Amino acid sequence: MKKYAVITGASSGIGIEFAKHLARQGYALVLIARRKERLLKLARQLKTDCEIIPADLSDIDECRMVYKQLADKNIEIFINNAGFGDCGPFIEGDLDKEMQMLAVNVQAVHFFTKCMLQKMQKLNYGYILNVASCAGLVPAGPYMSVYYATKSYVTSLTRAVAAEQRERGSRIYIGCLCPGPVNTEFNRVANVKFTLNGISAGCCVSYALSQMKKRKTVIIPKLSIKAVVALGRIFPQELYIRLVSRQQKKKIYS
Repeated sequence: MKKYAVITGASSGIGIEFAKHLARQGYALVLIARRKERLLKLARQLKTDCEIIPADLSDIDECRMVYKQLADKNIEIFINNAGFGDCGPFIEGDLDKEMQMLAVNVQAVHFFTKCMLQKMQKLNYGYILNVASCAGLVPAGPYMSVYYATKSYVTSLTRAVAAEQRERGSRIYIGCLCPGPVNTEFNRVANVKFTLNGISAGCCVSYALSQMKKRKTVIIPKLSIKAVVALGRIFPQELYIRLVSRQQKKKIYS
């Protein structure tokens, strides 16, 4: 029976790299994203069996449609990668874009985490990796407030479910990838210019998969980002949030 890896947000950036890495590891792939043409192009490049499912994961009915198409597949790995951000003062933000962000970054991740966990429970085996961000490990992110809040949800949910699975003695892995800046088109969509050097999507994914197989719950790919996150445990929260605010303003005004 084929072993499948499923990747949401597979049409760009980190999603493409997950597809390339998992194809090399011999998995058949299911690639999910809004842009059908990009999925077709990627599928033609990969030397493995690929199925594509064009879907807008901001629509819960399309999430349900996707899951129905996965129901009979032997899924070993599920990568919850779809998501996007935005930058600017909260009061000036586009409300429609923010509501779509909440739907993709929170609702869709929650839906697939629960559905895949229930599916994998039947065999008591599998891997669920939720792509979050180091933004989800700090108290708050002024000027990217909604994005930080969505990623906090992802990291909190993942850690809690991972603890539950350990207490059950489950063999199902769930973890979250929390990178800092990664050189992808995220910047363009989020209207930001990173002030810190990003890592390549390939390096990010290679590290993530190695740590996933070691069953690390929270995966932070870069030492400097680990240090920044660690500061949040030492600094008073109000001061730490002011420092984050100063860094976010540079993205807007630099």
